[in-house]
Amino acid sequence: MNFRILLLATTLLTTHCTTPQTEQRKQGLLSQNGMVVSAHTLASEAGKEILQSGGNAFDAAVVTHFVLAVVYPQAGNIGGGGFAVFRFSNGDTGSLDFREKAPLAASTNMYLDENGEVIQGKSLTGHLAVGVPGSVDGLYNLHSKYGQLPWSTLIQPAIDLAKNGHAINETLAQELNRFKNKFLEVNQRETVYTKVNNWQKGDTLINADLAKTLSTIQTQGSEGFYSGWVAEALSKESKKGNGLITLEDLKKYKSKWRQPLVGTYKNRKIITMAPPSAGGVTLLQMLQGSEQFDFKKSGHNSTATIHQMIEIERRGYADRATYLGDPDYVEIPLDKLLSSDYNKEKFSDIDLTKATPSEHIKEGQVEVIESMETTHFSILDSEGNAVAITTTLNSYFGSKVVIEGAGFFLNNEMNDFSMKSGVPNQFGLISTTVNSIEPEKRMLSSMTPTIVENNDRIEMILGTPGGSTIITSVYQTILNMIDHNMTMQEAVDAPKFHSQWLPDKVYFEEGKFDQTVLDSLQQMGHSIQLRESLGKLECIYVYEDGTIEGAPDITRNESAAAGF
Repeated sequence: MNFRILLLATTLLTTHCTTPQTEQRKQGLLSQNGMVVSAHTLASEAGKEILQSGGNAFDAAVVTHFVLAVVYPQAGNIGGGGFAVFRFSNGDTGSLDFREKAPLAASTNMYLDENGEVIQGKSLTGHLAVGVPGSVDGLYNLHSKYGQLPWSTLIQPAIDLAKNGHAINETLAQELNRFKNKFLEVNQRETVYTKVNNWQKGDTLINADLAKTLSTIQTQGSEGFYSGWVAEALSKESKKGNGLITLEDLKKYKSKWRQPLVGTYKNRKIITMAPPSAGGVTLLQMLQGSEQFDFKKSGHNSTATIHQMIEIERRGYADRATYLGDPDYVEIPLDKLLSSDYNKEKFSDIDLTKATPSEHIKEGQVEVIESMETTHFSILDSEGNAVAITTTLNSYFGSKVVIEGAGFFLNNEMNDFSMKSGVPNQFGLISTTVNSIEPEKRMLSSMTPTIVENNDRIEMILGTPGGSTIITSVYQTILNMIDHNMTMQEAVDAPKFHSQWLPDKVYFEEGKFDQTVLDSLQQMGHSIQLRESLGKLECIYVYEDGTIEGAPDITRNESAAAGF
């Protein structure tokens, strides 16, 4: 089967170079039969090739994921985890949780010093920060249940790219250079990702070790990762760096099928991820709160609209901190959190004239949120099957640990646990004992892969990276589509802002909002901080006539849509 991937790796051809547009409306790539939108041209093209070759959305998801592990190593991965939400053409829905787990030897206070204080950086960098990876098991199970083409066929494009190399883009060159010293410090050796002279756009990255790992996964499936030489290399690496992951941890890992959460917003059906994702619960809560306001009337990104949305967002995040964790370990009052009565009362005290101080919503203290990196891809096949997958290493390049001889990064997802009740993680998110560390427990996540129906037909497939900002970026994009009648590309490109209860600040994309609006918000009591960008949405919209719009976030990332 000719995937033309090597040609693409050399020439970086893409089908989104020419963007169709209607009069005064900006649209993404339009197609009729299928669409893949991801964070990298080569991954989107590989997924499209599979769709054209008779594969379905689940087949395309496998090839897209593994190609991202090669060409987008800052977040694409086999050493991380994630969530998949899907909808079949007949309307049936489902989801798969392949979130990482705490190792068997993990303990509640493992990141605290003798005085009970959090040891800074211990859960972020190095071998002790790593949770048991779930990505390979997740994608393998997704394919085993719903895929059509042979597994080996789907892994081959990633093997070819790792073995023969690919020309890196500007984004990857910059990130590899930025973390070069950290890679050397953590691994105590040169890796394929370090270069004596700085990386440049167009340089060829060859990763023979990763090609060998992928070849093993190709022939042995998930067993090729969770047992055998790859597992031994991983556990040896962990032991060398005083980490906790053992062969037993890898052997015991299993992804988990879960029922997605389903809610509504203005006659749309919202299908999203259940806990241990906090994203779905918080998104549905915020949408319920939004039903009380007329954003269309108040106008997109007006002072009134932004103020109301900020107040909705901070109340949603306060519940995130209080109630949410791994449902296999804690009782989550989902019926309460998603009930219309609860949310009507929850959002009823919003003052239209001034900001509510966060400490009046719930007590707590956080000063800052840090940067983050995850990746999302959205897929729709010719039969109408939709897949939304968000997957992550957590920080850029995760723990910075590269498995010697296997060529891939390990995550630093242990930071997503509550290391101490009330103490924030790198995203400024705090939680209580519901998200405390326990052996084999899954850490709470903000990843929010989401699918939207309109009159029983698929309408949107959405998702984004961004740590704590994921939920608000998906929320705002849905409102942009439904309340402000944007095209999907306009909704993706639109300026984003973020509030998460604590810290008591609102983050705005720099240079993208009217200064008079920002001044008015400050006068209302909002503390404003500027960020270069928020979110990297990769979305799909389906028009009533069946036309598919793929909307990559090319203003914030070197993303790409590929359709046919």
